[in-house]
Amino acid sequence: MKALLYERKEARFVAAATLSRLRPGTGASVGPIKLTDIAEPHVPGDGWQRITPLLSGICGSDLATIDGRTSRYFEPLVSFPFVPGHEVVGQTDDGRRVILEPVLGPAARAVEGEHGVGQADGHDYGHLTTGSIGPGLQIGSCAATGGGWAESFVAHETQLHDVPDDFDDAAALIVEPVAAGIHGALKANVQAGDTVVVVGAGMMGLAAIAGLRHLTDVGTIVVGAKHPHQRRLAAMVGADVVVGPDEVARAVRRMQGSSVIGTRLARGADAVIDAVGNSTSLTDAIGIARPRGRVVMLGMPGPVSVDLAALWHRETELVGSYCYGGEHSHGDLHTFDLAIDLVRSLNLGQLVSATYSLGDYRDAIDHAATIGARGGVRIAFSPQH
Repeated sequence: MKALLYERKEARFVAAATLSRLRPGTGASVGPIKLTDIAEPHVPGDGWQRITPLLSGICGSDLATIDGRTSRYFEPLVSFPFVPGHEVVGQTDDGRRVILEPVLGPAARAVEGEHGVGQADGHDYGHLTTGSIGPGLQIGSCAATGGGWAESFVAHETQLHDVPDDFDDAAALIVEPVAAGIHGALKANVQAGDTVVVVGAGMMGLAAIAGLRHLTDVGTIVVGAKHPHQRRLAAMVGADVVVGPDEVARAVRRMQGSSVIGTRLARGADAVIDAVGNSTSLTDAIGIARPRGRVVMLGMPGPVSVDLAALWHRETELVGSYCYGGEHSHGDLHTFDLAIDLVRSLNLGQLVSATYSLGDYRDAIDHAATIGARGGVRIAFSPQH
């Protein structure tokens, strides 16, 4: 079968990391990924199913991997060579359309113990490198399962959610990233009437805004959005104030009647969600949060350089937000169920901007890497075309 295979090749990784600084997405040409023919992955055992991907998204973490910008932290949580692709709507052999929940939890690995199905529910992540399959944080980084950037992969039944009958493939595809954004919004621990800032209005930022507006008692949502279409979409999904990234602190200052101490606000937002994940965005987020406020790291960071003196002095909480699970603030309802309702009510399938065949992967990755400037939100592969 055809697949995009990512191999462990250090020289190509370094080339991607170097050249992608000049043009994002260059890793598709010089990095350790290629279109090739591989054998279909073996079905590991009972409870596993073969999935035919219908659409497979290209997200920020995929781009970071291709461009050599991921943290070395992930190395023991990956098995090579792997097929990327974890945002997937696919079809089982018996014809069910399903949405993939990609995290390889204890149930998928046949590991006994006090764990939830997905990573977000557990207190011990030792299962990520043990059990019946090799290391892999999730489908899309595990050699044994394959991933969505191929004509076929395997997934455990606990990772599959049925697509609602009224959803087309685009709407189904967008459920997974929306779920991740909702999880980040709920991690902000919003109290009634709070002012919350979202830094970034790409896919994850838009999902977080929607989650804040529709699933919390937030007062005002302020968003820093770089591109005109992002500003329009941010307002559509629930933002109250949308400004350019450089204007966020000024907007919060006006709203809060805050003075400025150096480059930081004396008073700031109750919570800030960083949906970008780089040194600049994290520095900005800490500077915008009020003393004893909370910063949620939603965008996947690589190595960053940040002065943490303000975090220490102002006793700011910094929390990570990865994936999804049972949301305690909503009766332990799974984030995917919340996301399905939100995708339906806001017609978020429209955020899928274009699809490409696997053979056009360089064009697809270039489009995804420059998506903001090109007026889109999410690019996907259509592996069967």
